[in-house]
Amino acid sequence: MAVPKRRTSKSRKRLRRGHHTGAGVKPQACPRCGEPKLSHRVCSTCGYYRGKRMLEIEDS
Repeated sequence: MAVPKRRTSKSRKRLRRGHHTGAGVKPQACPRCGEPKLSHRVCSTCGYYRGKRMLEIEDS
């Protein structure tokens, strides 16, 4: 059975695994105000989530 002669360095290991990352999360448009927001999170612009008001947002 083949056995490695030298330990694989962190640098070499990380270079090899460079493409193992996941895809980034893309923002979606809020159905109420249309601003981009992350899915399954309260909209920071209007304060609504799933049609209910969750945050009090002050108009400036």
